[in-house]
Amino acid sequence: MRFQFLFLISYFLFSKTCQSQANTTIDSFTDTSKRSNLSDQSILESKIINFIKPYKAKIGISIIKLESTDTISINNDFQYPMQSVYKFPLAMAVLNEVDKGKLSLNQKIHIAPSDLRKKTWSPLMDKYPKGNIDVTIAELLEYTVSKSDNNTCDILFGLIGIKQANDFIHLLNVKDIQIVATEYEMTKAWPIQYTNYCSPLAMSSLLSSFYKGKCLSDSSTKFLINLMIESSNSPMRIKGNLPEGIVVAHKTGTSGTDKHGIRAAVNDVGIIALPNGKHIALTIFVSNSKEEFETNEKIIADISKIIFDYYFQQ
Repeated sequence: MRFQFLFLISYFLFSKTCQSQANTTIDSFTDTSKRSNLSDQSILESKIINFIKPYKAKIGISIIKLESTDTISINNDFQYPMQSVYKFPLAMAVLNEVDKGKLSLNQKIHIAPSDLRKKTWSPLMDKYPKGNIDVTIAELLEYTVSKSDNNTCDILFGLIGIKQANDFIHLLNVKDIQIVATEYEMTKAWPIQYTNYCSPLAMSSLLSSFYKGKCLSDSSTKFLINLMIESSNSPMRIKGNLPEGIVVAHKTGTSGTDKHGIRAAVNDVGIIALPNGKHIALTIFVSNSKEEFETNEKIIADISKIIFDYYFQQ
């Protein structure tokens, strides 16, 4: 709890230094790795590239050091399927409606039995299998982000409209991302999941701008950071090899496998709070992998540790 409090305090102090720049849109992020600390960052970039070479997967990575312009992007020229990672930008779009006064976190939404699909990941359905309940928008966001509930995700899409969620993120000048299919629609055919895509740099840029307070109100930003810190999903990815007590606000995404055993997505994106008070926005997408599921998770954990060690020593 102490580390989570320090994370939020550091966010608050950092966002105040950025207030003069904050508005409803954000500046585009460009890959500055060739301009900022070139020699040092080249060492880190080379180490990551050499590490991922043996694996039978498309692995995309983007790192932004939030207190500077340092940026590294590897294999950025691919449209990676996000899977449940897209619940993070969805939550941002919902909270934008809250900030505008069109929705309220305390507003209750009725959940009918027909809203709860049976053959999907849904902790809410596990708790209320018969439906017919009233749930606040705050609770829907908690289930969607912290517990990665697919049913509550689609309920939120139905509440604001999936096009509106996609348009909101594009208005933030994060362009290399697309959100067009609900969780239910992704179950209809294997290729549909690839229509919800993002580049690693686009996602890290979104994380960076979100953390700096350029996208939502302070209260909404803190609320969503808390949900991401409290995430109970896939602790063996970005957090897997990090020292105990390191706070990570993150969102994972996972697909199944096709008939050839290829897994479309094992992902984790988030913000790491370093012990020195600095922060890193990190995106790791593992796509079209022929590796075992545990290996895919370990790839993410090992890359995260390499990055953590590099910036912790600075």
